[in-house]
Amino acid sequence: MILHKHFDTNEKGHLTIGGMDAVELAKEYGTPAYILDEEVIRENCRAYKKAATDAFGEDALPLYASKALCFTGVYRIAAEEELGVDCVSGGELFTAKKAGFPAERIYFHGNNKTDRDIADAMDMGVGTFVVDNEDELAAVSAEAIRRGITQRILLRITPGIDPHTHRAVITGNVDSKFGSAIATGQAMRIVKKAIAAQGIELAGLHCHIGSQIFDIEPFADAADIMIRFLATIKEECGYHIRELNLGGGLGVRYTEYDRQIDYADAIHRIAAVVKEFCGKSGIPMPRVILEPGRSLVAAAGATLYTVGSVKEIPGFKNYISVDGGMPDNPRYALYQSQYTALIANRATEPREYRATLAGRCCESGDLLGENMEIQKAQRGDILAVLVTGAYNHSMASNYNRLPRPPVIMVKNGEARVAVRRETYEDLVALDQL
Repeated sequence: MILHKHFDTNEKGHLTIGGMDAVELAKEYGTPAYILDEEVIRENCRAYKKAATDAFGEDALPLYASKALCFTGVYRIAAEEELGVDCVSGGELFTAKKAGFPAERIYFHGNNKTDRDIADAMDMGVGTFVVDNEDELAAVSAEAIRRGITQRILLRITPGIDPHTHRAVITGNVDSKFGSAIATGQAMRIVKKAIAAQGIELAGLHCHIGSQIFDIEPFADAADIMIRFLATIKEECGYHIRELNLGGGLGVRYTEYDRQIDYADAIHRIAAVVKEFCGKSGIPMPRVILEPGRSLVAAAGATLYTVGSVKEIPGFKNYISVDGGMPDNPRYALYQSQYTALIANRATEPREYRATLAGRCCESGDLLGENMEIQKAQRGDILAVLVTGAYNHSMASNYNRLPRPPVIMVKNGEARVAVRRETYEDLVALDQL
């Protein structure tokens, strides 16, 4: 096992993903290519759903935060595993609709929903809007009145929590672009406006404090703040908030230096805090919603590349260049995200070489990692970067006019194309001559 149980090696010394030889997958489908173990995603969905219902009650619902990895096949998995989904754009909504995902189980997020987004979501019959701000509340209300409907909403609230993660993925602090802060009084103001608004059913509140968090304490702190706010709303407005969405953000093991989180245990610990604070505040236990994204899909994935050049600069550093890079995985360039990499065709050999993994773009920041432990490489080797199921395919670009890689799903010893590789013709398909 390498990091996670579905990454292993075979008798040839090759990396295996879900029991399938990574080198053979590279030969069949080319590189770069995203490989996803479907059974890992399904196992994680089931684990979250069982833990949520066991800990919070039968009406608890995990939502798949689909910005982590979005294509029709993932929505089908979420539907079959009886999860809800969280969508943040018109494009994600359209993809969910194309996959046949039940609209009533969609929660529509986003801090700047356009008028078209709002209308399209209502056309689809989206079950719940997560309203970010007062301008949006007014727009949703106006569109609902025009249609003669009552739209169910949650309000996004910022509890003012520092989760001790990367600054770029903190979302629950007071000065965030997301939501209305409790500390400034804006949260109570938007609650009162939502209660009074026509065409609106205020069903609950939402908070999300950040991503890649390994400690439970920030979630407990957020739950404490949110439940006390529910009690204040009850006391000040006489209004009972029935639903509390605690967001997602539990961390994922990318390297051997990261902790492995028992997600079920974490959910039960958070539930204990919620129940304790509800008892202290004298309010009924709300329906609890969770929003896992990365923790459902990240570990399921690996990206396969072919090594091109290997450059050693004496006294400085070594470079291994591959046929992908920042366009298929921008996370190192954005966040200095750490990964585990290995040479898939010599995966059992010790990783005793130190190298910077460089992409093929004409950009000095096009790196997949620096000073990484890996086997010594040579041209033509297959290089694998592990745990790339989240925020790789979904954040991919065509920078330097490079086609995006395919998504290959493996399950029970078989592989299939879930998203085909882009072609050069795809790159020019929208160009007007």
